[in-house]
Amino acid sequence: MTVTDSLERVRDEITACGLCPRLVEWRERTAREKRAAFRDWDYWGRPVPGFGDPEARLLVVGLAPAAHGGNRTGRVFTGDRSGDWLYRALHRAGFANQPTSEHRDDGLRLTGAYVTAVNRCAPPSNRPTPEERDNCLPYLEREIALLADVRVIVALGGYALDGLARLFGLRPKPKFGHGAETAVDGDRTIVCSFHVSQQNTFTGRLTQERCWTRRSAVHESWRARSPSGVCPKRLSSPSGATRALLCLMPRTNSPVSALMTKSE
Repeated sequence: MTVTDSLERVRDEITACGLCPRLVEWRERTAREKRAAFRDWDYWGRPVPGFGDPEARLLVVGLAPAAHGGNRTGRVFTGDRSGDWLYRALHRAGFANQPTSEHRDDGLRLTGAYVTAVNRCAPPSNRPTPEERDNCLPYLEREIALLADVRVIVALGGYALDGLARLFGLRPKPKFGHGAETAVDGDRTIVCSFHVSQQNTFTGRLTQERCWTRRSAVHESWRARSPSGVCPKRLSSPSGATRALLCLMPRTNSPVSALMTKSE
Protein backbone atom coordinates (compact mmCIF):
# COMPACT_ATOMS: atom_id res chain seq x y z
CA MET A 1 0.00 0.00 0.00
CA THR A 2 1.24 3.51 -0.82
CA VAL A 3 0.43 6.75 0.95
CA THR A 4 -1.83 7.68 -1.98
CA ASP A 5 -3.80 4.42 -1.87
CA SER A 6 -7.54 4.51 -1.39
CA LEU A 7 -10.52 2.18 -1.56
CA GLU A 8 -11.55 3.89 -4.80
CA ARG A 9 -8.16 3.13 -6.33
CA VAL A 10 -8.34 -0.48 -5.20
CA ARG A 11 -11.82 -0.83 -6.73
CA ASP A 12 -10.63 0.63 -10.04
CA GLU A 13 -7.65 -1.73 -10.17
CA ILE A 14 -9.80 -4.73 -9.29
CA THR A 15 -12.37 -4.09 -12.02
CA ALA A 16 -9.59 -3.68 -14.60
CA CYS A 17 -7.65 -6.78 -13.51
CA GLY A 18 -6.84 -9.50 -16.06
CA LEU A 19 -4.11 -11.45 -14.27
CA CYS A 20 -5.81 -14.86 -14.45
CA PRO A 21 -6.54 -16.04 -18.04
CA ARG A 22 -8.73 -18.95 -16.92
CA LEU A 23 -10.94 -16.66 -14.84
CA VAL A 24 -11.11 -13.97 -17.52
CA GLU A 25 -12.29 -16.55 -20.05
CA TRP A 26 -14.85 -18.04 -17.66
CA ARG A 27 -16.37 -14.79 -16.39
CA GLU A 28 -16.67 -13.37 -19.91
CA ARG A 29 -18.11 -16.56 -21.38
CA THR A 30 -20.64 -16.75 -18.55
CA ALA A 31 -21.59 -13.12 -19.24
CA ARG A 32 -22.13 -13.88 -22.93
CA GLU A 33 -24.02 -17.15 -22.57
CA LYS A 34 -26.03 -16.08 -19.51
CA ARG A 35 -28.59 -18.07 -17.59
CA ALA A 36 -32.04 -18.27 -19.16
CA ALA A 37 -33.64 -16.48 -16.22
CA PHE A 38 -31.30 -13.49 -16.81
CA ARG A 39 -31.19 -13.41 -20.60
CA ASP A 40 -32.28 -9.75 -20.63
CA TRP A 41 -29.48 -8.71 -18.27
CA ASP A 42 -26.33 -6.91 -19.38
CA TYR A 43 -23.89 -8.94 -17.29
CA TRP A 44 -21.06 -7.17 -15.47
CA GLY A 45 -18.57 -9.87 -16.53
CA ARG A 46 -15.58 -8.29 -14.75
CA PRO A 47 -13.86 -8.66 -11.36
CA VAL A 48 -16.09 -7.54 -8.48
CA PRO A 49 -14.73 -5.07 -5.88
CA GLY A 50 -15.65 -4.81 -2.22
CA PHE A 51 -18.66 -2.83 -1.06
CA GLY A 52 -19.62 -0.91 2.06
CA ASP A 53 -18.71 1.74 4.59
CA PRO A 54 -15.10 3.06 4.55
CA GLU A 55 -15.43 3.51 8.33
CA ALA A 56 -16.61 -0.05 8.87
CA ARG A 57 -15.94 -1.86 12.16
CA LEU A 58 -17.12 -5.13 10.65
CA LEU A 59 -15.53 -6.78 7.62
CA VAL A 60 -17.21 -9.79 5.98
CA VAL A 61 -14.99 -11.90 3.70
CA GLY A 62 -16.38 -14.49 1.28
CA LEU A 63 -14.86 -16.80 -1.33
CA ALA A 64 -15.61 -15.23 -4.73
CA PRO A 65 -18.48 -13.73 -6.76
CA ALA A 66 -21.15 -16.13 -8.01
CA ALA A 67 -21.26 -16.67 -11.77
CA HIS A 68 -24.84 -15.38 -12.03
CA GLY A 69 -24.73 -13.26 -8.88
CA GLY A 70 -21.88 -10.77 -8.50
CA ASN A 71 -20.56 -11.59 -11.97
CA ARG A 72 -23.95 -10.53 -13.31
CA THR A 73 -24.74 -7.54 -11.09
CA GLY A 74 -21.25 -6.16 -10.43
CA ARG A 75 -21.66 -6.05 -6.64
CA VAL A 76 -20.40 -8.61 -4.19
CA PHE A 77 -23.06 -11.01 -2.81
CA THR A 78 -25.73 -9.38 -4.97
CA GLY A 79 -28.32 -11.13 -7.11
CA ASP A 80 -28.12 -14.64 -5.62
CA ARG A 81 -29.48 -16.60 -2.66
CA SER A 82 -26.28 -16.26 -0.64
CA GLY A 83 -26.51 -12.49 -0.93
CA ASP A 84 -30.18 -12.53 0.01
CA TRP A 85 -29.25 -14.34 3.19
CA LEU A 86 -26.24 -12.20 4.07
CA TYR A 87 -27.80 -8.78 3.55
CA ARG A 88 -30.98 -9.81 5.32
CA ALA A 89 -28.81 -10.72 8.31
CA LEU A 90 -26.90 -7.42 8.10
CA HIS A 91 -30.18 -5.53 7.89
CA ARG A 92 -31.55 -7.29 10.98
CA ALA A 93 -28.33 -6.41 12.82
CA GLY A 94 -28.59 -2.74 11.80
CA PHE A 95 -25.71 -2.61 9.32
CA ALA A 96 -27.79 -2.38 6.11
CA ASN A 97 -30.59 0.05 5.28
CA GLN A 98 -32.60 -2.66 3.51
CA PRO A 99 -32.79 -6.48 3.57
CA THR A 100 -32.43 -7.01 -0.19
CA SER A 101 -29.54 -6.74 -2.63
CA GLU A 102 -30.64 -7.11 -6.25
CA HIS A 103 -28.45 -4.82 -8.37
CA ARG A 104 -25.88 -2.02 -8.08
CA ASP A 105 -28.47 0.78 -8.18
CA ASP A 106 -31.04 -0.66 -5.76
CA GLY A 107 -30.29 1.86 -2.99
CA LEU A 108 -28.52 -0.54 -0.63
CA ARG A 109 -26.18 1.17 1.84
CA LEU A 110 -24.06 -0.33 4.59
CA THR A 111 -23.18 1.52 7.79
CA GLY A 112 -20.37 0.15 9.92
CA ALA A 113 -19.80 -2.85 7.65
CA TYR A 114 -17.85 -3.73 4.52
CA VAL A 115 -18.26 -6.87 2.39
CA THR A 116 -15.56 -8.33 0.17
CA ALA A 117 -14.03 -11.64 -0.97
CA VAL A 118 -10.70 -13.43 -1.31
CA ASN A 119 -11.14 -13.84 -5.09
CA ARG A 120 -12.76 -11.19 -7.30
CA CYS A 121 -13.72 -13.23 -10.38
CA ALA A 122 -16.32 -15.98 -10.53
CA PRO A 123 -14.32 -19.24 -10.79
CA PRO A 124 -15.41 -22.42 -12.62
CA SER A 125 -17.08 -24.84 -10.18
CA ASN A 126 -16.48 -22.20 -7.50
CA ARG A 127 -12.88 -23.42 -7.17
CA PRO A 128 -10.07 -20.89 -7.69
CA THR A 129 -6.58 -22.29 -8.10
CA PRO A 130 -3.84 -21.45 -5.56
CA GLU A 131 -2.22 -19.15 -8.13
CA GLU A 132 -5.52 -17.34 -8.73
CA ARG A 133 -5.97 -16.92 -4.99
CA ASP A 134 -2.48 -15.49 -4.62
CA ASN A 135 -3.05 -13.06 -7.50
CA CYS A 136 -6.09 -11.67 -5.69
CA LEU A 137 -4.85 -11.58 -2.08
CA PRO A 138 -2.98 -8.26 -2.46
CA TYR A 139 -6.32 -6.54 -3.12
CA LEU A 140 -7.75 -7.90 0.12
CA GLU A 141 -4.57 -6.92 1.95
CA ARG A 142 -4.93 -3.34 0.75
CA GLU A 143 -8.62 -3.20 1.67
CA ILE A 144 -7.87 -4.40 5.20
CA ALA A 145 -5.09 -1.82 5.54
CA LEU A 146 -7.37 0.96 4.34
CA LEU A 147 -10.29 -0.11 6.57
CA ALA A 148 -8.47 1.07 9.66
CA ASP A 149 -11.53 0.99 11.95
CA VAL A 150 -12.29 -2.70 11.38
CA ARG A 151 -12.18 -4.72 14.59
CA VAL A 152 -14.13 -7.87 13.69
CA ILE A 153 -13.49 -9.85 10.49
CA VAL A 154 -16.04 -12.55 9.66
CA ALA A 155 -14.58 -15.35 7.52
CA LEU A 156 -17.39 -17.01 5.58
CA GLY A 157 -16.10 -20.56 5.22
CA GLY A 158 -12.74 -22.27 5.37
CA TYR A 159 -11.48 -20.73 2.13
CA ALA A 160 -11.91 -17.21 3.48
CA LEU A 161 -10.18 -18.20 6.72
CA ASP A 162 -7.28 -19.67 4.74
CA GLY A 163 -6.88 -16.43 2.77
CA LEU A 164 -6.95 -14.33 5.93
CA ALA A 165 -4.48 -16.65 7.66
CA ARG A 166 -2.07 -16.17 4.77
CA LEU A 167 -2.42 -12.39 4.89
CA PHE A 168 -1.92 -12.16 8.65
CA GLY A 169 0.85 -14.78 8.67
CA LEU A 170 -0.96 -17.03 11.14
CA ARG A 171 1.09 -20.14 11.87
CA PRO A 172 -0.14 -22.70 12.45
CA LYS A 173 -3.28 -21.88 10.49
CA PRO A 174 -6.30 -21.68 12.81
CA LYS A 175 -8.71 -24.59 12.58
CA PHE A 176 -12.02 -23.62 11.03
CA GLY A 177 -15.10 -23.94 13.21
CA HIS A 178 -18.34 -22.00 13.21
CA GLY A 179 -17.90 -19.29 15.83
CA ALA A 180 -14.18 -19.97 16.33
CA GLU A 181 -12.18 -16.79 16.80
CA THR A 182 -8.58 -15.73 16.39
CA ALA A 183 -6.99 -12.48 17.56
CA VAL A 184 -4.85 -10.70 14.96
CA ASP A 185 -2.95 -7.42 14.93
CA GLY A 186 -3.58 -6.93 18.63
CA ASP A 187 -7.02 -5.34 18.41
CA ARG A 188 -8.72 -7.26 15.61
CA THR A 189 -10.55 -10.58 15.79
CA ILE A 190 -11.33 -13.07 13.02
CA VAL A 191 -14.61 -14.88 13.64
CA CYS A 192 -15.45 -17.94 11.51
CA SER A 193 -18.88 -18.65 10.07
CA PHE A 194 -20.22 -21.36 7.85
CA HIS A 195 -20.61 -19.84 4.39
CA VAL A 196 -24.06 -18.44 3.58
CA SER A 197 -24.35 -20.80 0.60
CA GLN A 198 -27.55 -22.64 -0.21
CA GLN A 199 -25.80 -25.85 0.80
CA ASN A 200 -25.77 -24.52 4.36
CA THR A 201 -28.90 -22.38 4.47
CA PHE A 202 -31.31 -24.69 2.62
CA THR A 203 -30.31 -27.65 4.79
CA GLY A 204 -30.76 -25.70 8.01
CA ARG A 205 -27.09 -25.83 8.93
CA LEU A 206 -27.42 -22.06 9.26
CA THR A 207 -30.58 -20.31 10.41
CA GLN A 208 -31.44 -16.72 11.29
CA GLU A 209 -33.32 -17.60 14.46
CA ARG A 210 -30.49 -16.72 16.79
CA CYS A 211 -27.50 -14.38 16.67
CA TRP A 212 -23.83 -15.05 17.21
CA THR A 213 -20.93 -12.66 17.51
CA ARG A 214 -17.92 -11.61 19.49
CA ARG A 215 -19.92 -8.77 21.05
CA SER A 216 -17.21 -7.55 23.41
CA ALA A 217 -14.74 -6.72 20.64
CA VAL A 218 -17.27 -4.56 18.80
CA HIS A 219 -18.61 -2.88 21.93
CA GLU A 220 -15.15 -1.91 23.11
CA SER A 221 -14.25 -0.59 19.65
CA TRP A 222 -17.28 1.69 19.59
CA ARG A 223 -16.86 2.82 23.20
CA ALA A 224 -13.21 3.69 22.64
CA ARG A 225 -13.99 5.77 19.56
CA SER A 226 -17.24 7.40 20.64
CA PRO A 227 -16.85 10.85 22.25
CA SER A 228 -19.66 9.97 24.66
CA GLY A 229 -18.34 6.49 25.36
CA VAL A 230 -21.76 5.10 24.50
CA CYS A 231 -22.42 2.39 21.92
CA PRO A 232 -24.94 2.97 19.15
CA LYS A 233 -28.31 1.40 19.86
CA ARG A 234 -27.77 -1.40 17.36
CA LEU A 235 -24.75 -2.60 19.35
CA SER A 236 -25.75 -1.72 22.91
CA SER A 237 -29.26 -3.16 22.93
CA PRO A 238 -29.42 -6.64 24.50
CA SER A 239 -32.34 -7.82 22.41
CA GLY A 240 -32.81 -9.58 19.11
CA ALA A 241 -30.58 -8.87 16.13
CA THR A 242 -29.00 -5.81 17.75
CA ARG A 243 -26.93 -8.15 19.91
CA ALA A 244 -24.97 -9.35 16.94
CA LEU A 245 -23.13 -8.55 13.78
CA LEU A 246 -24.71 -11.39 11.83
CA CYS A 247 -27.91 -13.28 12.60
CA LEU A 248 -26.54 -16.72 11.80
CA MET A 249 -26.43 -19.85 13.86
CA PRO A 250 -25.90 -23.56 13.28
CA ARG A 251 -28.85 -25.86 13.76
CA THR A 252 -27.31 -27.42 16.87
CA ASN A 253 -27.58 -24.97 19.78
CA SER A 254 -24.20 -25.01 21.52
CA PRO A 255 -23.93 -21.87 23.67
CA VAL A 256 -20.43 -20.69 24.52
CA SER A 257 -20.41 -17.44 26.52
CA ALA A 258 -20.24 -14.64 23.93
CA LEU A 259 -20.41 -16.95 20.90
CA MET A 260 -22.57 -19.72 19.55
CA THR A 261 -20.14 -22.25 18.11
CA LYS A 262 -20.16 -25.54 16.28
CA SER A 263 -17.27 -27.39 14.73
CA GLU A 264 -17.26 -27.78 10.95
